[in-house]
Amino acid sequence: MPFHVRFWGVRGSVPTPGPTTQRYGGNTPCLEMRCGEELLIFDLGTGVRELGEALSAAGSPPRASIFLSHYHYDHLQGLPFFTPLFQARFAFTVYGASREGRSVKDVLAGQMEQPYFPVTLQQVARAQLTYRELASGQRLEVGPAIVRTLDLNHPGGNLGYRVECGGKVVVYATDVEPGCERDLELVEFARDADMLIIDAMYTEDEYHGRKGAAKLGWGHSTWESAVHTANAARVKQLVLFHHEPTRDDAAMDAFVAEVRKHRPEAIAAIEAQTLTP
Repeated sequence: MPFHVRFWGVRGSVPTPGPTTQRYGGNTPCLEMRCGEELLIFDLGTGVRELGEALSAAGSPPRASIFLSHYHYDHLQGLPFFTPLFQARFAFTVYGASREGRSVKDVLAGQMEQPYFPVTLQQVARAQLTYRELASGQRLEVGPAIVRTLDLNHPGGNLGYRVECGGKVVVYATDVEPGCERDLELVEFARDADMLIIDAMYTEDEYHGRKGAAKLGWGHSTWESAVHTANAARVKQLVLFHHEPTRDDAAMDAFVAEVRKHRPEAIAAIEAQTLTP
């Protein structure tokens, strides 16, 4: 069964458009997975705007499932500009965890209200929206795909996703900080995956403050930790994700070259790139 991953936004924290980030891309997190005819969308960063334009132009599929890792703004800020949202022919099932006593529906509606946004989600949404609550450890079937969840180490909580389709496995583990008991849980979650898409925002020197301000407690990983997780889980391909916004294309090239000394097949996610596990 055909199974592929396409990246629409790969940058962490804040969009970084401009001439120095054109090759890797400057949009915040969004990717699609297609399992046969089933469309799964992960996160609603600014990259979802271009995905929306592509879906509107193609006219299909009229339905999709949206999986949210968490609700920090870089993973939601594309929602108001996702054009299928305004079209009645589309239908979306939105999955996400309850956080701080608020459901996924409450969170999405809450970011599109005064004084943060001029129109509400209720006012502009014409697509059929269905909301489903998720928790760590769940298993669900979405068409031919099997989706599993794991809570990752990130301030406020964050779900990782393991997607199985046609005998292949892709794990999406953005926004995860190493250094706690959940590290072993992530290794088991990613065990024998064909592809691990994982937060690799920093180097160890950046994370520990040997270069610039320390990043401990910020909720993000290093490439060294990403390599360790991939090795321990026996992952076939490592895909670095959630790129540091100040790292331009030239610095990303050097970053990937260093990683490949340890994982020769490793790549950094690039906007508009399509991968087959």
